Amino acid sequence: MPDEIVTKAAQQVLAARTGIAVIQAFFDAPTSTVTYVVHDTETRRAAVIDSVLAYDPASGRTSFDPADPIIDYVGQQGLTVDWHLETHAHADHLSAAPYLQQKLGGKIAIGSHIRQVQNSFGQLFNAGAEFRRDGSEFDHLWEDGDLFNIGNLSVTVLHVPGHTPACVAYVIGDAVFVGDTMFMPDYGTARADFPGGDARQLFRSLRRLLELPPETRLFMCHDYLPEGRDHYVWETTVAEQRRANVHAHDGISEDDFVAMREARDRTLDMPRLILPSIQVNMRAGHLPPPEDNGVAYLKIPVNQL
Repeated sequence: MPDEIVTKAAQQVLAARTGIAVIQAFFDAPTSTVTYVVHDTETRRAAVIDSVLAYDPASGRTSFDPADPIIDYVGQQGLTVDWHLETHAHADHLSAAPYLQQKLGGKIAIGSHIRQVQNSFGQLFNAGAEFRRDGSEFDHLWEDGDLFNIGNLSVTVLHVPGHTPACVAYVIGDAVFVGDTMFMPDYGTARADFPGGDARQLFRSLRRLLELPPETRLFMCHDYLPEGRDHYVWETTVAEQRRANVHAHDGISEDDFVAMREARDRTLDMPRLILPSIQVNMRAGHLPPPEDNGVAYLKIPVNQL
């Protein structure tokens, strides 16, 4: 079944040569995150992918500064937002999907394996009884191979686990939004040491994406400046990744990749915002419910990660 789904996604890429999808990127420098607005030129229907809510861990204050330019852009372009799409429950930034939904409408969606993430992190954070861990905080949960539309644009959902169990990629015409599964070729691939992560699954997900046609455009969720580069970029192609990705180029065996990825992951620090991010993002971008004093709190589990 996965091979059939990739074949259908490849057929979609090959058929999408009309250029009716417009992609606008918004880069948030503090988290190195790229949010995308994708819209259909004919119907003006749109989706927002991987939005950002600013969070200051020192003060505990949030800000809508990264999300407000998206609202402005949607208004200026006369768009109707149907979807707020998450590629996974991010560990490096908080989602602004509920705020954007309130301002712009649309449904919040993520892969169905978010239930697995909710279960493991719900235990870690000792989430209350109101946290059902069944994905119901989201408006829609995707299965591998699901098809939906943004106006006249056909979208295929690919389940690409490894970084997290719930990672998905969205194939929209000849463009694929890959989340954290891979980065630009000179930076490599995502870590696989979070709860539920798996380097072997990550390799197979990477190869799945790299089986799409060579000219397929790949859009990253993050760009971190590697040594030797002084400007941010977030778009590449399947052909370029297969040729030059420092971790996953053609010719790398699964065993060699797993050994490299696991050794590298042992040297990495936890992301600066992992504890607040996961608590919010596993709830579809909502803060935990206020306690009896009316204040919402984010927990810091001690000596657990």
